[in-house]
Amino acid sequence: MFTSEKGVVEEWLSEFKTLPETSLKSYATNLKDKSSLVSSLYKVIQEPQSELLEPVCHQLFEFYRSGEEQLLRFTLQFLPELIWCYLAVSASRNVHSSGCIEALLLGVYNLEIVDKQGHSKVLSFTIPSLSKPSVYHEPSSIGSMALTESALSQHGLSKVVYSGPHPQREMLTAQNRFEVLTFLLLCYNATLTYMPSVSLQSLCQICSRISVCGYPRQHVRKYKGVSSRIPVSSGFMVQMLTGIYFAFYNGEWDLAQKALDDIIYRAQLELYPEPLLVANAIKASLPHGPMKSSKEGTRCIQVEITPTSSRISRNAVTSMSIRGHRWKRHGKK
Repeated sequence: MFTSEKGVVEEWLSEFKTLPETSLKSYATNLKDKSSLVSSLYKVIQEPQSELLEPVCHQLFEFYRSGEEQLLRFTLQFLPELIWCYLAVSASRNVHSSGCIEALLLGVYNLEIVDKQGHSKVLSFTIPSLSKPSVYHEPSSIGSMALTESALSQHGLSKVVYSGPHPQREMLTAQNRFEVLTFLLLCYNATLTYMPSVSLQSLCQICSRISVCGYPRQHVRKYKGVSSRIPVSSGFMVQMLTGIYFAFYNGEWDLAQKALDDIIYRAQLELYPEPLLVANAIKASLPHGPMKSSKEGTRCIQVEITPTSSRISRNAVTSMSIRGHRWKRHGKK
């Protein structure tokens, strides 16, 4: 790490300590434009032996619990890199050098599983019915299947999936590690539209590394450093795929393609059905070439909707229908 980069981080650490409460919002707004600071913080996180790592992790946690939305997102952008560094150190069994990163991950997790009143959160998601139109489909184009879904929906059989309540954790162990990390990736994916390109790039890169480390493909990818296999859970891989799917359509096509291939490779080795299903569905839905970069402005997955002809014929107002209506009115006079 260069002296200039170290100076940028040290200035950032001291600046926040002396910041008055009234200036917090303006400080948070300007923080996202400091690209040199962000790149310097990535280098600190990537060096487990850095003397700045502990104060940086402490300040990132202070940002997260400040209640300021933009400071919270500033911390979240480093989450993929923090997860990778923690898993890499755990794989090397040098647990002591990841203590401050583990504390930060646990702190964010314990804050996210409760609401502002301190009660446990229960997240719910209603699986959409194919009988009802959405931005992705029209029921009439499905055929006989729509009738079955329609009949089921009339009986109130819509399925709701719940997540939580999640228990508080005081330390990460081999038993609870991926329960915590999967939930953290879920929180990260919920803010994907606010994540800068450098964070999406980090996500794709760490997904590739986690998937292939310790396997023959690591030599193909020419990844150095960690050579031990990193255990992963099925749910964690599904959350990785959620972020990668977003990255495909937001300027990171090449990195996302590599990460998707590596996750499929690992899921096949592990015989995990859920990530294989999701990954192959993503692969089948992708266009033949890279999408136009949308690094500027609002990020989204673009979906084109073609209205059904029956809907147009019933509801559309044309110049002919207007003239016909006027002629009927004139004929009555």
